Amino acid sequence: MDFEEAEAKALLRQAGIPVPPGELCSDPEAAASAVRRLGPAAIKAQVPSGKRGKAGGIRLVNDPQEAHAAAKAILGMEIAGHCVERVLVEKRADIAQELYVAVLNDVATRAPMVLFSRSGGMDIEEMADSIVRIPIDIDKGLDAGLLADVDKDVGDFLVRLYGVYGQTDAELLEVNPLVRLKGGGLLALDCKLTVDDAALFRQPELAGKGAREKLTELERRARELGLKYIELPGNVGVLANGAGLTMTTMDVIEHCGGAPANFLEIGGDAYTKAEGALGLVLANPRVKSIIINFCGAFARTDVMALGVVEAWQKLKPSLPVFFSVHGTGEEEAVALIRQQLKIEPFDRMEDAVRAAVEAAK
Repeated sequence: MDFEEAEAKALLRQAGIPVPPGELCSDPEAAASAVRRLGPAAIKAQVPSGKRGKAGGIRLVNDPQEAHAAAKAILGMEIAGHCVERVLVEKRADIAQELYVAVLNDVATRAPMVLFSRSGGMDIEEMADSIVRIPIDIDKGLDAGLLADVDKDVGDFLVRLYGVYGQTDAELLEVNPLVRLKGGGLLALDCKLTVDDAALFRQPELAGKGAREKLTELERRARELGLKYIELPGNVGVLANGAGLTMTTMDVIEHCGGAPANFLEIGGDAYTKAEGALGLVLANPRVKSIIINFCGAFARTDVMALGVVEAWQKLKPSLPVFFSVHGTGEEEAVALIRQQLKIEPFDRMEDAVRAAVEAAK
């Protein structure tokens, strides 16, 4: 789950990390009033996306009139598919130096990693060579001894930032830029926070403050049905059990020259969710064929197949469908599909996928 800048900075503030004075505003008049109190300010679009400045979503203003005009221009703007509904009006800082710091989950080491660079405020790709990477033993945590190459005030900042990272079950906590002020001291001028979705049950207060996900109508319907569905631009519909098998099926579709129209993983309870799942796949007008791929270990494929067969008979789609069924209950599942739908499942998954790709052309 991603968080808007204002929500992320509220967490920093609670941890004693300095952030600029600011006010959240949802209309130009409120932004103008905020600038009367704060003085020269930055008007910043609140969307869970980077590169807001390049999109015109961050503007510097000197007085209430400029603030009103800037907020009016930014509110309602679309940035990375998100409509701007609020702006953060933040007092401008007297900057001496811009830095970059972050704490993230590192895939290679399967542990937290601290990142630091004396160059900040630009695209991360442009400063990759200047970034210091410090792997962290999650059992020991971060202490000043690991930050010998970092200025003491920045090291203290990173220790506090790491504390917020751990307390929030974050996947990424990034401050870019972290600025050193001309009068002394550090200030988190921007903040990006992403929290692990799997840990949200431990973070009920945070979960309610996260940015709304950008969902298609079908993805919203899937969420209401309790299904894991992601709409994609292809034309081969996918219905499979297990996230790994679903992703493998999608990879094979692309290997065979096709393009998947969705990710849809319905798990072992396919019998109870098959009608809703099949309805989602069929509701996508781009879908020209469907591959149904079941592999049973603990879950029985004949039970999964029964759910799909009953859903197919009820919905009566006219699209070509191709089955691949293997594992526990395979013989019963194949016999059921053959008898009830008059369709012959394929012996090899790749053959079924290839047939679905060809049918979608």
